[in-house]
Amino acid sequence: MVIGAGIVGLATARAIRQARPSLPVIVVEKETAIACHQTGRNSGVIHAGVYYRPGSDKARLCTAGRISMVEYCREHGIPFEVCGKVVVAVSTDEIPRLEALRERCRANGVAVEMLGPAGLRDIEPHAAGLAALYVADTGIVSYSAVSDELAAELQANGVEIRTGVTVLGRRTSSDLTIDTDQGPLSAEVAVNCGGLQADRLARSMGAPGLDSMRIIPFRGEYYELVPQRSDLVRALIYPVPDPRFPFLGVHLTKGIEGHVHAGPNAVLALAREGYSWRAVSGRDLADTIRYQGFRRLARTHWRYGLHETVRSLSIRSFTRALQRLVPDVHRSDLRRAPAGVRAQAVRADGSLVDDFWFHRDGAVLHVLNAPSPAATASLEIGRIVAAELLGAPA
Repeated sequence: MVIGAGIVGLATARAIRQARPSLPVIVVEKETAIACHQTGRNSGVIHAGVYYRPGSDKARLCTAGRISMVEYCREHGIPFEVCGKVVVAVSTDEIPRLEALRERCRANGVAVEMLGPAGLRDIEPHAAGLAALYVADTGIVSYSAVSDELAAELQANGVEIRTGVTVLGRRTSSDLTIDTDQGPLSAEVAVNCGGLQADRLARSMGAPGLDSMRIIPFRGEYYELVPQRSDLVRALIYPVPDPRFPFLGVHLTKGIEGHVHAGPNAVLALAREGYSWRAVSGRDLADTIRYQGFRRLARTHWRYGLHETVRSLSIRSFTRALQRLVPDVHRSDLRRAPAGVRAQAVRADGSLVDDFWFHRDGAVLHVLNAPSPAATASLEIGRIVAAELLGAPA
């Protein structure tokens, strides 16, 4: 059984089916459709593996996942484009960080090229910067389209996908029986790919040792360029990340359908699935505020959080952040686009879990932290989860 029909859950079901064709596989999803949350609400980037700590699961699985995702899209006729991206330094203090990023890319096996202002203009004529890192292997795709194809492939191979089924917990018994609002389900093994609800699902199923982490939801808000201004961006334009802060900063990303996303910022969501300021859950907010890890995180990064909140509430502030990368972007060029929510695991000491996190509890494996680049790495995540649970080669 796989709990959660986002791209990681679907890819995991596929890997289990491939590893053990005789094993009945079922996917259960609480929403009435697949890919409703993180999978269907992102900028659709096939990441190359630029930012991740060398040797980490993120670095390893993203690099492999980029290759397997492109192969899957090509094999199944899913539109994609390997368009490349630039990471742009706009001030002298960012150049050493850009050079450090180049070394990290080399350690991760990611091919990059350092550019000066003229080289940057050749690739992105409207971008402004003192230097840039060109990452040729970055691509774009619709992960909703990938999920649709995965679901169709699963169903064609006898995998049942049940939507509108909420998991309530695990029965206390020697066998693996999962209670749902549609009745109990028995399984030989189970995988929790619950995303924004993954920690709660793990606790409801009796997983031990999880008091020291929580999922904290961070909303990423997007604008998009109006169609007549989409020519300002050819592919992907990113800022140099500041290591003092936990997120990348707003950037500009061409989508596979030709639109250009601007964002995301990162503000605390007031509900686990809170896609606007109006979406508030008293339970979710209370759980967040009571958690000592969040309070410690907030004490450390309150200035960053305040800055992100201002940028959320002020399109002028959002526009200024974009103008650091593309000066020709104006407030009138932007219109609101759907937001997403990132499921970020936070430890009790206030630190963000910076790698994927898999927790094995007997016949159940919990995927507890799978933010970006999980969509890129989803096929590889599925393979290692199947290998862990079934003893199949990864």
